[in-house]
Amino acid sequence: MYEGAVQDLIDELGALPGIGPKSAQRIAFHLLSADKEDVLRLAHALQVVKEKVRFCDICGNIAEGEICHICQDPRRDQTIICVVEEAKDVEVIERTGSYRGLYHVLGGAIDPIRGIGPDQLRIRQLMTRLSNNEVKEIIIATDPNIEGEATATYLSRMLDTLSVPASRLALGLPVGGDLEYADEVTLGRAFEGRRIIEN
Repeated sequence: MYEGAVQDLIDELGALPGIGPKSAQRIAFHLLSADKEDVLRLAHALQVVKEKVRFCDICGNIAEGEICHICQDPRRDQTIICVVEEAKDVEVIERTGSYRGLYHVLGGAIDPIRGIGPDQLRIRQLMTRLSNNEVKEIIIATDPNIEGEATATYLSRMLDTLSVPASRLALGLPVGGDLEYADEVTLGRAFEGRRIIEN
């Protein structure tokens, strides 16, 4: 344990996802030895991102205004919506260059152990988007793990009541993995080989 401000910094860094106590300590000491200007730039970037960045009113992706750049792009295919768990998954899919439709970010996955049910996700907003009958296909791109599969199953049942065809990303993604860690080739092939969900 260190004293005062140093320990407070280590504690705050350690609270970030993926950063354990040792990493938090290394980052804290790096910041202590860095130039003051570098640290102030980091602090400013953190402040600006909290002030300017929000979630898109339409799809839930990150945006600096009310609507994200993807929802504003008239060149996107308005008849396909790809449903993902988190906003970070949008960028992963965009890097493949295999998809030109719209997105819908759920804000997580169904996880009863953590108390996350369908009502805690942006499923109601998705159903509202589908009410105009313009969407011809929903691609469910939730993570290939237990929570992602449960979410996909729930969504496919909901979509079945609206007669909107739903497809799921094809095999090629590792079971138990996250979309965030999939390479572009694997994810691109998964998009090309997606299949219709049959109940």
